[in-house]
Amino acid sequence: MSQDNLEQNLLVARFEEMVRKKAEYFFDTEEFETVIDFYIDKNQLVTANQVGDFAIRQHPFSAIFPIRKAQLLSALNETQAALELLQAAEKLEPSNAELFLTRGGVYSQMGLSEKAVLNFKMALRFSEEKDQVYLNIAYEYENIGKYSDAIFFLKKALGDNPENESAIYELAFCYELNGQHEESITFFNQFIDHTPYSYPAWFNLGVAYNRQGLFEKAIDAYDYCLAIREDFASAYFNKANSFANLDKLDEAISTYKETFKYEEPDATTYYYLGECYEKKEDYDTSMSYYNRAVKLDPQLADAWMGLGVVLELQDRLPEGIHYVKKALDLEPLNPEYLYIFGDIQHKMGFFEEAEQAYRKVIELTPEETDIWLDYSSLLFEMERKTDALELLTEGIKYHPQNAELNYRMSAYLLETGSKQEALNFLQNALLLDYEKHNELFEYLPQLKENTSIVDLIESYRK
Repeated sequence: MSQDNLEQNLLVARFEEMVRKKAEYFFDTEEFETVIDFYIDKNQLVTANQVGDFAIRQHPFSAIFPIRKAQLLSALNETQAALELLQAAEKLEPSNAELFLTRGGVYSQMGLSEKAVLNFKMALRFSEEKDQVYLNIAYEYENIGKYSDAIFFLKKALGDNPENESAIYELAFCYELNGQHEESITFFNQFIDHTPYSYPAWFNLGVAYNRQGLFEKAIDAYDYCLAIREDFASAYFNKANSFANLDKLDEAISTYKETFKYEEPDATTYYYLGECYEKKEDYDTSMSYYNRAVKLDPQLADAWMGLGVVLELQDRLPEGIHYVKKALDLEPLNPEYLYIFGDIQHKMGFFEEAEQAYRKVIELTPEETDIWLDYSSLLFEMERKTDALELLTEGIKYHPQNAELNYRMSAYLLETGSKQEALNFLQNALLLDYEKHNELFEYLPQLKENTSIVDLIESYRK
């Protein structure tokens, strides 16, 4: 036990003896704070609050203990009582920064953001650690969705203290929420020009590049980050993601595995390794990693789905559907999962189950064009041709500029004998995207022998 811990335990024992004996021992202000901290660390807030009462009684002219007690009352959700104590503390020491920070925190807790910000700004006048106060103001603006204001104060925090890592990460987060990816890249490049050894800045620059699809630049940024801090597992993980996005699967795999040198293996990393091996068509290794992922985290739906997809790719559909259902149990409204479930049911010949899944996908994501094609194709296969045409008509209303839907509608109409209407849709499709006309032949190969159709298509060649 360290000397500090020993002294703290002795003070706590002395305090508890005083309470037990209903005596009145003297503690100086630092000793009372030590005892309060002990009970806070133990999450015994009510007892810590009682210590605050003793402290106020022994030191009635100190602002420290009304402030500490207000913080405790706030944690116990007694906000009004906390504000009353802070008012008393202000009379004792009106220039105490902690007072205004605490009051700002209480108002924030009450949802009174304007009053919170006002008090945080008052704290700036008296605080020696202005970067922390700027951070509090930024958090408050984030709470009410004013990300541009938050960005302004986070920059102020970094101007005061460029080593404030919380401000760096929070700034990157605000740029993301505000959709300012290019601005994020510009800022972090400029910031790095002045603080080139800031590994969090390099890391967040990599994140910003990654979001813009600039994966090579992202990898370079992560490399600089790792040159400064070799054991930063998150940088290895993100660098691996960038390699995976470039389809550099071997590099991604080796980089994901680097994370295990610096942190315990986690389910998400195992999942991504499984995905890489799946793309390499090394299905046994892929399943091994997906299984490790679900063993570590049975709630990781993506890993269950990964197992299902790998089994589907091996034509082991009855086994695969079992794992797909497990993923859907965890995320029943995930449109990607429902789509895969519908596809497997379709392949297995369970048309009604496939239709239910496809219908749900359309309800959740009508902007997904492929689902209109696959669902209408299923209906056509079920000999529900009128339903297929009605569905595709609805799809074209959602996506009037989509050539594939128009080509497919043309094919369906040709199959049902509505030639003139089919030609209208075919002409529209050719105008939208001539290059995709082969989609018509992929669905109806026999049309390659239809001279009038081939001539019409040829007439639209530019």
